[in-house]
Amino acid sequence: MQAVILAGGLGTRLGDITKSVPKPMVVVAGKPYLEHQLAMLAGQGFSDVLLLTGYLGEQIEDYFGDGSSRGISIRYSRETTPQGTGGALRDAAALLAAEFLLVYGDSYLPIDYTAVADRLGESTDATGVMVVYDNSEATTVANNISLDAKGHVARYAKDAPPTANLRYVDAGVLAFRRRVLDYLPAGQSASLEQEVYPKLIAEHRLIGYPTTQRFYDIGTPDRLASIERLLAQ
Repeated sequence: MQAVILAGGLGTRLGDITKSVPKPMVVVAGKPYLEHQLAMLAGQGFSDVLLLTGYLGEQIEDYFGDGSSRGISIRYSRETTPQGTGGALRDAAALLAAEFLLVYGDSYLPIDYTAVADRLGESTDATGVMVVYDNSEATTVANNISLDAKGHVARYAKDAPPTANLRYVDAGVLAFRRRVLDYLPAGQSASLEQEVYPKLIAEHRLIGYPTTQRFYDIGTPDRLASIERLLAQ
């Protein structure tokens, strides 16, 4: 299966760190963060990678090239202006496989990604699978997901106040069929979180894939320090 990485974020919460480098190129444990993500994907057999770049994307493209030195194939789709998570995916439509893994470029979740892909393949009616972390450990991220009795995502409420039925957190890893693009508006900035997830949830086409493996991200200096400690080991 193809792996697609959203690597075009501005990284404004990292302050001066991302003034001259894109967020995926921030050094973590001696390497650009994206290097760790690509190594994990390659180690699980994902050899076809599509990077959706944006801000300072030429640095990513110059550093990783076509991926051959890492034993993988890397292609790129670069935004000229920010289009949001959904817009970046829509702009890359011609490069997307029929089914693909989607990974947020600032998240790190050490699980078996092939199992997530297989879960999509096992379903006859799902358009997507969302990995959700059972947030029993404090991650500084508020719960934003609930699942129904059949395991479908029943609610996605980013930045919602704590409520009893929001048990999980979107862990930044999904698997989609290419028809997910049909849920995106044409020709404008679009968000997966705002435009796509609510429609998939309403149609019962987004399956939850729970995990108890904590996820990490590099979104803030404190979180960057946490993943630095993890990967340094």
